Amino acid sequence: MEFDKIHNKGQARLFKNDYLEMLTKAHPLVIWSMYLPVIVLMLYYSNVRLNFSISRVVLVFLGGIFFWTFFEYLAHRFIFHWVSENPRIQKISYTLHGNHHHYPRDKQRLFMPPVPSIIIASAIFGLMYLIMRGYAFMFFPGFMLGYLIYGSMHYAIHAWNPPFKWMKPLWRNHHLHHYKDEHNGFGVSSTLWDLVFGTMFDLKKEKEDKEKVQELMYQKKK
Repeated sequence: MEFDKIHNKGQARLFKNDYLEMLTKAHPLVIWSMYLPVIVLMLYYSNVRLNFSISRVVLVFLGGIFFWTFFEYLAHRFIFHWVSENPRIQKISYTLHGNHHHYPRDKQRLFMPPVPSIIIASAIFGLMYLIMRGYAFMFFPGFMLGYLIYGSMHYAIHAWNPPFKWMKPLWRNHHLHHYKDEHNGFGVSSTLWDLVFGTMFDLKKEKEDKEKVQELMYQKKK
């Protein structure tokens, strides 16, 4: 999904209907406030009601976070960048992710908006419960915290310079994904799976283009 021009201002229009258009936007804090109580309550339920030990709750919870990083990579690579000649699939792909490449400074479309987010999260939890039964009440919170971290990291990568030197490869990998080659650099919260599957940029050979990076960064309020 390549564009002749990356827009540094404005945002994509996804639906003609104003109400539907409104439902495609979300502030990060809204999504955090939706899922953080769910995460806490499920972990509490796992320990107090289902009688899982704290150590088991923590271990399965961490497993959920780790699994998110793998899910994030697969979704970004094979769903968000789905290449097809079918106009409907192209529309879905643009709605899910293409608009972000077109308008990388749009802060309102980094997280899945509330309505589709709740539907998809419910379906994922249902599937996990069918497979894992009670363990889903520990695994799903980790998975969702991984999602929240991913969205927040995505925001940070576009908003600020890396706060620590060791985080710079993560920042550069995503920036290069935007302006250099969208077929590499799919990891946002982690570069682990890019390294495993050979889609990591060779950062030693890639020159830093500060002008291009600035085009992808959010504008600071004056």
